[in-house]
Amino acid sequence: MNRLIKAEFRRLLATRMWSGLLFAAVLLGGGLMGAMALVGPENFDPPVPGLDTETGIRSILGVLGYTAFVPAAVGTVGVTSEYRHRTAAVTFLFTPRRWQVLAAKLATYGVAGLAYGLILAGTGAAALFTVAAVRGVPLGLPAGTIVALLARIGLAMVVYLLIGVGVGALVRNQIAALAVVIGYLYMGETLLMMIPGVNRLYPVLPGGATASLTDFTYLADAMTQELGSSAVQLLPPAAGALLLLAYALAAASVAVVIPMRRDIT
Repeated sequence: MNRLIKAEFRRLLATRMWSGLLFAAVLLGGGLMGAMALVGPENFDPPVPGLDTETGIRSILGVLGYTAFVPAAVGTVGVTSEYRHRTAAVTFLFTPRRWQVLAAKLATYGVAGLAYGLILAGTGAAALFTVAAVRGVPLGLPAGTIVALLARIGLAMVVYLLIGVGVGALVRNQIAALAVVIGYLYMGETLLMMIPGVNRLYPVLPGGATASLTDFTYLADAMTQELGSSAVQLLPPAAGALLLLAYALAAASVAVVIPMRRDIT
């Protein structure tokens, strides 16, 4: 297993995907958070209370949860590239016990997801504190609470990367798998929120579970107001964390079981 994990890390580090993942974390964490803090939540459409309120802070922190399609796409590419470049047959030939190969991939990409999440959270915190200091705006939550909320979002990115690995194992065609992952995470849940009745499922979906970690009700409240329906209640943060863990375990199980029962070609 140690040799397989080392091989997977070499494979990952030898591609541009690793540097692209880290660049995206800095751009979305520092860049997006800095831009939102600079503009001010009160200038959003619809407007949100400012940075000096708890609601305003939670609103801009929660937006980072919608960058989850990035690690999910990386996890998907990490698996589907084996089939696209026809290296899966060679890999499984040298390691006939497929579960070991797949476990090594999960371990490797889990670390990659953690690195993405930590950089996303770290640069986001730095940008928020810096912009608030420059603007002279007191933040609506203590610094320790803000860092803790960002850390939760960072850890959630590991789950999304593993979900991407699971989708890649299930849908081996790279373009189709990316369309499923990016389409669902970027637009799918938002579209579901627009369907009366169906929007009740939002709290138990991955996006809803992530939103519960920071009490990010901006999207749910906006959709509720637009549809004129009753408010959608998010899960408590602990329940959202457990649900995300369940999604991670389900994705890992799919990533291991499906390839073991399929022909390589």
